[in-house]
Parts: sequence; structure tokens; C-alpha cells
Amino acid sequence: MSDLTFEQMLEESFKTIHNGEVVEGTVIDVKPDEIILNIGYKADGIISRSEYTNEPNADLTTMVTVGDSLTAKVLKVNDGEGQVLLTYKRLAAEKGNERLREAFKTIHNGEVVEGTVIDVKPDEIILNIGYKADGIISRSEYTNEPNADLTTMVTVGDSLTAKVLKVNDGEGQVLLTYKRLAAEKGNERLREAYENKEVLKAPVTQILGGGLSVVVEEARVFIPASLVSDTYEKDLSKYQGQEIEFVISEFNPRRNRIIGDRRQLLVAEKAEKQKELFANLHAGDTVEGIVKNITDFGAFVDLGGVDGLLHISEMSWGRVDNPKKLFHVGDTVKVLVKDVHDTKIALSLKFPETNPWLHAAEDYAVGNIVTGKVARMTDFGAFVELVPGVDALLHVSQISRAHVEKPADVLKVGQEITAKIVDLNEEEKKISLSMKALEPAAEETKEETPAAE
Repeated sequence: MSDLTFEQMLEESFKTIHNGEVVEGTVIDVKPDEIILNIGYKADGIISRSEYTNEPNADLTTMVTVGDSLTAKVLKVNDGEGQVLLTYKRLAAEKGNERLREAFKTIHNGEVVEGTVIDVKPDEIILNIGYKADGIISRSEYTNEPNADLTTMVTVGDSLTAKVLKVNDGEGQVLLTYKRLAAEKGNERLREAYENKEVLKAPVTQILGGGLSVVVEEARVFIPASLVSDTYEKDLSKYQGQEIEFVISEFNPRRNRIIGDRRQLLVAEKAEKQKELFANLHAGDTVEGIVKNITDFGAFVDLGGVDGLLHISEMSWGRVDNPKKLFHVGDTVKVLVKDVHDTKIALSLKFPETNPWLHAAEDYAVGNIVTGKVARMTDFGAFVELVPGVDALLHVSQISRAHVEKPADVLKVGQEITAKIVDLNEEEKKISLSMKALEPAAEETKEETPAAE
């Protein structure tokens, strides 16, 4: 009884095969002169002695065993007895002819071949390329890394596509290149990117004297220093290994000129940010930025793609002599937008709520005693800083009850003094001081002596 299920028998009953078809089968019986195969068809397959071997008197029972798997070719689907006539010998001969054809196969320099890795050494890869000689890919023809260990990059059994450099290297081997073929494909990729103005992304592989080198699919792209950034950068070393975006601005592989441009992307990005920022920026806004550059007249603050000027006169309510003593490049500052005009932004740190004159009527009322430092002197008096942004005049006549010729005779810049406020003009922001008013009045009469008895 058959071990096949009803579904399997039903499937076999409808299966069709044709003359010339190659079939797989299992030996179910062997006689000295024929082999019977189960080929998954409604009829068994028969291989006669003459279709199995060229030996006329061979005993097939000594050559094949029940259970063996055989591949054969259909000669005739129905031999008149409901069986399928097969040939093993002719199929083997066809395969032998294929191997013979491979032996006479020719390849040429520049041809692209497919191969399977059959051995890997640290410095070379050996490929079976279906040719009478193996293909060899040296380290330098596989990668740009001079000391790369190829055993960590390729595995036996891997399939590789390579290009023939030399059919016979003198040792009967075929020299191949993987790297150059990949570069050619990469060049095609770059050509498409150039034509479509596509933005590419790739890591920087080398810092050169005049710019950066990046690799896209094994194809090199040079980005000149002038096209790396939208600002001048003397040291490009920070880009080593960094993945950057760029476009191809010039593509001429014949002259080995494939030029990348990162600058135009940054300029376009900055313009977009500027447009967005200017649309939302108004005088009176408080914004945060980073100090980008410091000069003698002020500091430039990056507000996120747009620079604003914080003038020295707007850094404090008081006097600032040197902006570099107040700020450092990279400092984060919160600033007031004083004015926006076209593409120019004026900034200030003089927030209205911190104006030292807001409470002048109470703080500097006539009669108040105050302390301050001598800021500068003239022939007619000394200017005293009470708090940053509030200066008061100490007239020479108010320095002392004693005669003072010049303020410098009794005072020094930076000296701390105490004085009385004798006048306040809020509108003109003027305050007058007097040290003399705090001195005890001179005795008008001498103390009387006791009368004699």
C-alpha cells in the first residue's frame, strides 16, 4: 500500500511533465539492467542500462542503491507501458559540456565578473569567477584603508562583483578590482545627484591642505575650503569623521574634478532662518542669543541665524570701557531688541525696569545723604557715580568749607565720598551734591572766659 496521502496522490495525478524536462527522483527499485525512480508523477521513471552508463554489461545493482536520489532528463513521457523513459547519461554529458565550456571561457580586461569568495587573507581576496583561473582582489583594490584586514571585511561564500584589471598576472591568476568598479558606480550616482541638484550626505574621510575629501559609494568628492562654510575657517580639523551635507557643484570625472559645495546649503538655510526670524522679531522683544564676536565698539550676538549688535553704549546703564571685560565669545545672553531696520538688529541690556532713574525722586531727594565714587574730574568740579547710570556733580565750591582751588587737590578718581543732595532735576537727569553741607559749621564766637571775682 502506498504511503502517500490522498491529497499527494491527487496532486501527482494532475502533475504534468514534458520531454526534455529535468526531474529529481528517488530510486525505488534496481535491476541489473534498469533503475526505477519515483519522480512524483503518476507513472514511475525508468533509466535503462544504456541510458545510465556506457559500459554495455554493467550490473546496475552494484552502482545504485534503493533510496538514492538521482537527477535525470525526460526522454519520453509514455513508453507505451505507461512509464516515463529517462536518461542519466545524456544529462551528465550536457553538464560535462558546460564544464568544458567553462574551461574554454574567455574574459577580457575591463570586463565585469561575478564571483564567490573561496579564500580570504588579510591582504587579498580569492574569487571563483567560473574561469579556469581564480580572481584575485588585493587590499589596495578593495579598500582605501591602507592597513585594513580583509578577513574582517569579507567572508568565504560572499558574492562579489568586480572588474578585470589583467587576465593573466604572470602566475595564471586574474587580477580584479572591487574598489574601482564601486567608484565607477559611485560616479554614476554623483552624476545623477549633480543633474538633479540633490543634497548628499557623507562622512569626511580626509582633511586636505585646501579643503575636505568625502567618499560617496567609493567615489571621492573634494570640497574646497572656501565652500566648506559660509564663514572663513582656518582650521578644518574639526570636520574629520563628521557627516556633512553638500551638493555637487562641478562634475567632470574625466578631469578628475568632482567638486562639492556645503556653503550654498548653509547660506540658503541661514536665509530661511533669517526670513522666519525677521517675521517674528519686533522692537521691545526679549530674546536669548550667543555672543559670536566682540569688538571695541560692541558685541555681535547670534540670535539663531541672525546677528544683532549690542553696542557698547547699550551694555549697561553705567559706563563700559572695554566690552571684552564684560563678555566672552560663546556667552549666552538675554537681550532686549531695541530696533529692527531692514536686516540690522540693535540690541540692548538696558531693560526699562532696571533704569536707575525710575525711583530717583525717592532715592535722590534733596537732603538725602548718599555715597558714591569719584568717576572723573574737571576744573569746576567732580562727577560722582552714585550707582551705574546715575552721576552727580560735586561742584568745587561744595567740596569743603575751606577754599579748594581744584578738585584734584583734595580728591582722586575712584575715591569713595559721602555727600548731601542739594538739588535734583529729574527731567534733565541732573543731581548736585555737597560735601561742605556735611561739615560742622565754623564757630561764630569764641567761648567766653569766666568773669573775675
